[in-house]
Amino acid sequence: MNKVERLTRAFSGQPVDRVPFSFWYHFQQERLGDDNGLKAHMDYYRSSGVDYMKIMSDGYGAPADYSGVKKASDWARIPRGGKNSRYFVGQLDRVKRINDALQGDCLTFYNIFAPFSLMRQDNREEMVMQHLKEDRKSVLQGLEIISDDVLELAAALMTEGGCAGIYMALQGGEKWRFSPEEYAEIVAPSDLKVLNGARSIRDMNIAHLCGWAGDPNNLEIWKDYPARAFNWAIFIEGVNLVEGRRYFGGRTVIGGFDNRHGALLHKAGSKEEVKDFARQTVLDYEAAFGSRQGLIIGADCTIPSDVDDSRFRWVLEALEELGA
Repeated sequence: MNKVERLTRAFSGQPVDRVPFSFWYHFQQERLGDDNGLKAHMDYYRSSGVDYMKIMSDGYGAPADYSGVKKASDWARIPRGGKNSRYFVGQLDRVKRINDALQGDCLTFYNIFAPFSLMRQDNREEMVMQHLKEDRKSVLQGLEIISDDVLELAAALMTEGGCAGIYMALQGGEKWRFSPEEYAEIVAPSDLKVLNGARSIRDMNIAHLCGWAGDPNNLEIWKDYPARAFNWAIFIEGVNLVEGRRYFGGRTVIGGFDNRHGALLHKAGSKEEVKDFARQTVLDYEAAFGSRQGLIIGADCTIPSDVDDSRFRWVLEALEELGA
């Protein structure tokens, strides 16, 4: 079974020859080079042995320049980035280069930040939250504009760039930030515009329920999102893979390892400790469901970029030894 077959079957909850896996990390600007990240991604792919690649959006920020936003009402008039923007052209170029180089060896998914995350980039966090209190309607109009750009890019990445789907990083669901009802009104419409639009093109999209800040999220806000696979911060949310598969209605789950600095996979564990953890994660899942179907080994989020890629191959060894 090749990597494409293995992952496609895992997304559909079908038997596989072994459990697939993948990890990823952010590339620092100096590593992206003059080839728009091609060498950095391909070096990682060859050294890690992963079953699929999450192509990173490092080096690209929001679709357009929002620095002119000073008051809440300005959000209703922010510019579109559009197909001629650096955001659109550069990222599409990156995926085309990488997918051309891969020649179909594996499936790829592109890292897409949700519109609400893009709105808050470049130190706009406090300003956006204050603007929501002052003029929610205008901020929501801004989110609608940003979501148009994000969806336009996501569609092109699949139809022109060759990606199998998107890996959508959903943020802003921290328990301290919004109630579930507030999130549903303020943030969810822009999330769903992108995810539903992506699903209408290819139904192999991943919802990443990001716990980047270390704060637990209201997972119920994302429970019914239209994604084929779910990835969340197990070690922050306190919801393991078995519980998560049940919680997300039997859909495919991705994870197992803690991604944080100094954790087992990053640096703390020996080869045997990493392999033992991978094996036990699969066996615990199998004990709960009677099979390994619908499981992909991964991590809570991005691994620190100073990781040695050979550590990922320890996981591959464990999964190959376990087999079907």
